[in-house]
Amino acid sequence: MTEHSCITLTHGDLRKGHHTSKKRSVGHILPNLEVKFVDPDTGRSLPSNTPGEICVRSQCVMKGYYKNEVETAQTIDEHGWLHTGDIGYIDDEGDMFIVDRMKELIKYKGFQVAPAELEGILLGHPSVEDAAVVGLPDKEAGEIPGAHVVISKDAKETEEDIMKYVANSVAQYKKVRVLHFVDKIPKSPSGKIMRRLIKEKMLEDISKSQ
Repeated sequence: MTEHSCITLTHGDLRKGHHTSKKRSVGHILPNLEVKFVDPDTGRSLPSNTPGEICVRSQCVMKGYYKNEVETAQTIDEHGWLHTGDIGYIDDEGDMFIVDRMKELIKYKGFQVAPAELEGILLGHPSVEDAAVVGLPDKEAGEIPGAHVVISKDAKETEEDIMKYVANSVAQYKKVRVLHFVDKIPKSPSGKIMRRLIKEKMLEDISKSQ
């Protein structure tokens, strides 16, 4: 990342005899770096296998953003920790995984839900070809997870069937509450999901159905 440079090595931790990182891992943390995973709401350090904001401290951390003291203070805390804005975790063997960006987290009744986690579960269904999850405003919960799903042409599952499939794999607060079948997931030229467009379309469709 620009604010710090490299944090992990994807070929594994040679000191421990690991020559290849695990599938979906971003690698092992470089030597001489301090990395911690914190609860975004409390700042409390979290144990391994628990997703939190990735924070790093080392001599490679930037001094700050040019002529932007406010953003610098929001990114680097008083103890020198650089808050990356990425949600991730480290497993017991030292492999680090990126879960999502903090700004994309869905906050359901105080719980944080990562869209990427739900998308991964949806894509695990044999009839699902593509999927995207966004947070939709809700008076009671704050936000609820909503999904656009591209389903295979010969699939017989209903939208309710796919929602139940996800519900069987996650905690109650992570359940997808709204799901619509679509022909295509809008993405940028680089392949990034265009969540704003999806959210606008879902809200428009919900409004029409009421």
